[in-house]
Amino acid sequence: MVCATAALVAAGPAGAADTADTAPAAPAAGGPAGGRVKVEVPGPEQGGDAGSGHILVPSAGSPAKSPGRLTEAERSADGEVTKIIDNGSTADRLDVVVIGDGYTAAELPRFRADAEQKWAEVAAVEPYTTYRGLFNLWTVDAVSRESGVSGDPDQATARDTALGSYFWCDGIERLLCIDQPKVDAYVAKAPAADLVIVLANSAKYGGAGYNEPSATLGYEGISTASAGHPKSGQVAIHETGHSLGKLADEYFYPGVPDYEKYTGPEPGESNSSGLTADRMATQRAKWYRWLGEESPDGGTVGAYEGGNYYVTGLYRPTDNSLMRVLGKPFNLPGVESMIAGFYRHAKAATALTPTDRTLRMRHKAKVAVPRLTGADGRQLVVRWYLDGREVRRFEGRTEVSVAELRLFDLRTHRLSVTAEDRTPSVRDPKTARTLRTTVEWKVRL
Repeated sequence: MVCATAALVAAGPAGAADTADTAPAAPAAGGPAGGRVKVEVPGPEQGGDAGSGHILVPSAGSPAKSPGRLTEAERSADGEVTKIIDNGSTADRLDVVVIGDGYTAAELPRFRADAEQKWAEVAAVEPYTTYRGLFNLWTVDAVSRESGVSGDPDQATARDTALGSYFWCDGIERLLCIDQPKVDAYVAKAPAADLVIVLANSAKYGGAGYNEPSATLGYEGISTASAGHPKSGQVAIHETGHSLGKLADEYFYPGVPDYEKYTGPEPGESNSSGLTADRMATQRAKWYRWLGEESPDGGTVGAYEGGNYYVTGLYRPTDNSLMRVLGKPFNLPGVESMIAGFYRHAKAATALTPTDRTLRMRHKAKVAVPRLTGADGRQLVVRWYLDGREVRRFEGRTEVSVAELRLFDLRTHRLSVTAEDRTPSVRDPKTARTLRTTVEWKVRL
């Protein structure tokens, strides 16, 4: 993905009042560089642009006020971890950790309510809606000495907060940055974190996407958002398109030097290509399996020129998906990539009966299978096998007694169960193979 070392058109394609100098650079991998980290700038509040490119900002933030010491009562409340939504073990579910900034100890109940509300906004967008059962939601209380965050309501406002959140990051009003080491210290208190959301105690429009995975804590990225702004949930969902879906931005920059035409190699992201629709179909490349299909964001899947910041030379799957315009759904190729991202962290089946011992007649083999909540009512397909041969009468069940297996010898046998997601939203066979989990036990009379 191409980024800028200083700032990349902070106003975005639509043009906005607050801009930064343009300094295009060669493709970069991102991540910390001299204490700086790449973040995505959200699009302007007025308009639908999902983003306005990437810039490098200090990873430790830019403290607007020297931090004070918490009182003993504040310290006792600081760092408390709560599991808001429990759908299973951290090893088998995608764990989302929400941390608030600018909430005093007295405001922590409101933070937890804000976290639930923001997650409800995320879960209202497909494919999150269908796959809510794959997620756990955690909150970590971060006690701030002052309510609100720096830069709200104006650039001169400075507040003492736990995570150092501040608007006007790099001079861009809507860019809501954090002190990432401080965020990581709170993330580490949760049992596991696959995705992190930082909620600022603010109704001001803004956010940021820290979309580089953490090498130490394992999370895919951090999305920052204002708890009280109606568009902040959409900003956060767009950022998860990068972190979980590994999707490219589908917006571009008309009239910006060096971004008129892309001439580099084929992009690695699944939703960006230098191939026209005809060439894609001929080469059986990228999203060719979806060409001509009606997409939930409107229109049909094709090859629409412009994307990944370039006006020409690169194509996107649809005209206006969420990776380009806030308030729109993911397009069909984007949905497929998001589901693949979910299953990188979540499993289709979890053993409730230990698999490290031989089960006898009095035992039952039990698994937990997440429930899907899509409008079509589709569920995972659960099938049982004895020594590799399917036992069809057990299909759909999540527990089987050894006594039901009708064993007639003293040999040790293999009992296994497979849970498989046969979603029509995934057409790539390689991805489809990741939507299947098998659990196996040894059994005998």
